[in-house]
Amino acid sequence: MKNKRYLSLIRPFESLATKRVLQVNPTVAPSRKEPLKTLITVYEYSDTEVNLEKLDNVEDCYKYLDTPNKAWINFDGLKKEDIDKTCAHFGIHPLIAEDILSSGQRPKMDELNQLLFCLLNMLYFHEETLSVENEQISIVLGPNFVLSFQEDASRDVFNPLREKIKVAGSKVRQSGADYLFYSLIDMIVDSYFVIMEQLGEKIEDVEEDITHRPDTRTLAKINMLRKEMIFLKRNISPVREMINGILRSETHLIEDRTEKYFKDVYDHIVQANELAENYRDMMINLQDLYLNNVNLKMNEVMKVMAVVTCLLAPATVIGGIFGMNFNRIPGLQNPYGFYSAVALMFIIPLWMIWNFKKRGWF
Repeated sequence: MKNKRYLSLIRPFESLATKRVLQVNPTVAPSRKEPLKTLITVYEYSDTEVNLEKLDNVEDCYKYLDTPNKAWINFDGLKKEDIDKTCAHFGIHPLIAEDILSSGQRPKMDELNQLLFCLLNMLYFHEETLSVENEQISIVLGPNFVLSFQEDASRDVFNPLREKIKVAGSKVRQSGADYLFYSLIDMIVDSYFVIMEQLGEKIEDVEEDITHRPDTRTLAKINMLRKEMIFLKRNISPVREMINGILRSETHLIEDRTEKYFKDVYDHIVQANELAENYRDMMINLQDLYLNNVNLKMNEVMKVMAVVTCLLAPATVIGGIFGMNFNRIPGLQNPYGFYSAVALMFIIPLWMIWNFKKRGWF
């Protein structure tokens, strides 16, 4: 079973993940399983107080549209009916609502109806399969609220931000909704470095395997990690354009004092993009190193086989000559003929070994 699994990694076009990619029709929106219920979590806070509330009905979050405080409303699970109602109440354009409900979108930003919208992917690293998993998240910035829409309620990267909101006097508590908008994006971008650090450790392990024990399993790991680096690069690269679009926008929702934080995120995503590119180049180099090591071992085997063939050639020739069916063969009647032939079979190979070593052939 293990050999079959590794062989499937060596043949990437036969893997299930690749088949899914090849079967994608860009003119048809990817299908998404409709959740039974949308989980809504609201953090309403100001400089002096914070209120955490978990809602069962989407209508209960409508009151936060006109709240004097800042509000972070997080939706876990994209149920179409609930998302459509929320977007209609908060004045979110139908095109943005369509992007929120459509999975497999490319990271992007947009500004419609006096709201700032961005869409990007959260990434998670799976240790056992050496694979990177993604989850689409949509974030909408309003005058005093931030809406975030997630597909999976069981995981995200925002726990540090939740803890900061609970701390009195923290930067996020003293700032506006635009700083909360920045903090969510910053958390996602910082998580990219964690993923790349984990991939970097796996790359080091593969490099060690190539040096000491290159085999088909090592090649399978190389192909898997190379595929994951391409997947990671495809998710990270558009985020740079998205953040650059936020910086170039002339929206009144982002204050001048917050703009410098977005410039910092832009620097981070540029660095993450370059690091992903370096890792991808490393995987290409590791694949070349693996092939070179395999070729070197093959050459060593062929060299040994060639030497053995050369050493056995004199015995083969001598045995063939004295094995001819002729009546008269010189030395055939000599009582020492057999011993002379055997001695030649050993002396000539020994002389050849001495000569090979003298020439430095082995």
